[in-house]
Amino acid sequence: MKKKKKVQTKKKSPTGKTRITARIVSAALVLAFVACCAVGNWFVHHPREWLDAHRAFYTAPLWYFGNRTAFLTDALGWTGHDTVYDFDEAAPSNQVFFAGAPERTGAPAPNDITVLRRGEFAIGWSPSLRHPVWAAYHVVKDARFDALKRPNFQKDRSVATSPGANDYARSGYDRGHLVPNRAIVTRYGPDEQEKTFLMTNIAPQRPALNRGPWREMEQRISDLWTARYGEIWVIVGALSPAAKRTTLESAPIDVPSQFYMLIAAQDADGVRALAVLLPQTAAVDDFPVHNIVTINELEAASGLRFFPDMPKFLARPLKADRPTRLWPVRLRDIVKLILLRFT
Repeated sequence: MKKKKKVQTKKKSPTGKTRITARIVSAALVLAFVACCAVGNWFVHHPREWLDAHRAFYTAPLWYFGNRTAFLTDALGWTGHDTVYDFDEAAPSNQVFFAGAPERTGAPAPNDITVLRRGEFAIGWSPSLRHPVWAAYHVVKDARFDALKRPNFQKDRSVATSPGANDYARSGYDRGHLVPNRAIVTRYGPDEQEKTFLMTNIAPQRPALNRGPWREMEQRISDLWTARYGEIWVIVGALSPAAKRTTLESAPIDVPSQFYMLIAAQDADGVRALAVLLPQTAAVDDFPVHNIVTINELEAASGLRFFPDMPKFLARPLKADRPTRLWPVRLRDIVKLILLRFT
């Protein structure tokens, strides 16, 4: 009798099975990552009030991945929207104010604001608070000077209530610029730079705020947004609610509870505006996009009226609309933005 030949089948080696499993796990992880980024992007574009109401341990991945994804998609202009309205009149080139200086309407703005003119910028100084209530500056598109060495802080001898350069020592607060050093020195040179280091341009800021979201906003204005939108006008300020005022332990200087930036530009699309209100308690890695407010909200919180010379047909919608993103940047500047944020 003929013996039947056994048909041998090749068994899959353990190594082959491991590779297939690894590919499946890798694909699943990639899909989970993409899903977290996509859903997280949708999640973080909700208003701050909605986000605060939906904070929970299970939303932490959406918060983490969504913020980092939206940071890029907003910068590319793929997600979110800006507040932009058509306006035919030319922008007020080379003027400190875009549409007039801020006007006091009531508390919490103090009633002793004195305007200090500094050439390329102006300061709304409060003798009682001993720091600026607001400051205004404009940044032209092209940087004509190098970023020079930072000068020393100086007491402003022209203002009797100016703090001294060492009054913040061991207070736990930074000497926070209202009008920034970099934007001024690179556009207007060392003489204007020195004025930004006068103590009448300084307010107490916690280090995390000063070196985190506040610095990010300053450099977006100075290095990125001017490159895309041209000349930019900025009003910055400090809010000190009368019922909760505190002072430094080292000197009788009011400590603000919040700081804001109101930014305006005009290009072919029209007049655009963006208002950000940052708490003194902001973390160094906070994303400022979550602190966007309407100009109407900022006026109510500050006791100031902004853009008083702007025509009403433009001011009404511009002040009422809330953008959902920080302004996009040029495609070539994306790497600069990433380095600014994550280094």
